[in-house]
Amino acid sequence: MQLVDESIKLELNVASLYTIFHKALPDDSAFWSKLALEEEHHASLIKDGHATLINDGRDLLLSGQEFPHELLAPKVQMLVEVNSKLASLLEEYSQNPLSREAAFNIALNVEESAGEVHFQRAMEKSSTSTMMRVFQILNKDDKDHARRIRTYMSDNGIEIRNNLMK
Repeated sequence: MQLVDESIKLELNVASLYTIFHKALPDDSAFWSKLALEEEHHASLIKDGHATLINDGRDLLLSGQEFPHELLAPKVQMLVEVNSKLASLLEEYSQNPLSREAAFNIALNVEESAGEVHFQRAMEKSSTSTMMRVFQILNKDDKDHARRIRTYMSDNGIEIRNNLMK
C-alpha cells in the first residue's frame, strides 16, 4: 500500500511543480498547465484503480485480475527519495521562481526520474493484462512527457542541461 501511496504522491508532487511553473512562466503557461493536469490524471488513475480493486472490484479479483504493478516503481524507497526531493523543490520554487531554462531542465530531470520513467514504460508496453490495457486506454495521450518537454525546449531554443535535481 505504501508503494501505491508514494506513487500517487509522486504524480501530485510533479503536478504541483508544473503548476508553480505555469504561474511563474506566462509564455509557457499553457504547456505547464496541460502537463500538470496530466500528472493529476495519472494520480487519479493509480488511486481510483487501486481503490476499485480493493473496495468494490470483487468481480475483477475473482477473475484473477489485480492492480497492474508495472505502473509502480519496483521499490518504495526510490519513490520516497524522489518525493522528498520534490517536496524540497516545491518549497524552494514557490518562494524563488526559476528561470525558464532551469524550469524546463528540472522538469526534464523529473520526467526521467525513476517513478515517472516507470509509469511511462508501463504506458508504452504491450500487455496481456486486461487491467493494464484499461489503464493504457484511460491514460490515452497523457504520456511521453520527457519527449514532449525535449521537443518544446528544442522548438523554443531552450538549452538542455543534465542532472539539475541532484
